[in-house]
Amino acid sequence: MLPHEKSLVERLKDKPFALLGINSDGDAAKVRAILAEQGISWRQAIDGSTEGPLATRWNVRGWPTIYILDHKGVIRYRDLRDAEMEEAVMKLLAEMEAAK
Repeated sequence: MLPHEKSLVERLKDKPFALLGINSDGDAAKVRAILAEQGISWRQAIDGSTEGPLATRWNVRGWPTIYILDHKGVIRYRDLRDAEMEEAVMKLLAEMEAAK
């Protein structure tokens, strides 16, 4: 999954697309080390644990949980990975362009 996310972020860097991570792997120092080790460049919120406020508010019960939101902030897909995630993102980008 991670190589595909990295590729998607790079290919869509000039598009209205953002990948955000909510990280439950511990404190900020630990998370920064993990991000550097894995070459993760996109923004992260640090939730501290699997019972952190973000995971609780978004009703996350498994990791990773993936929400794909449209340009209006509406959750349109959940837990898609790899090619399915890319297909959903491309569909939403096309919808946004068509709505202009």
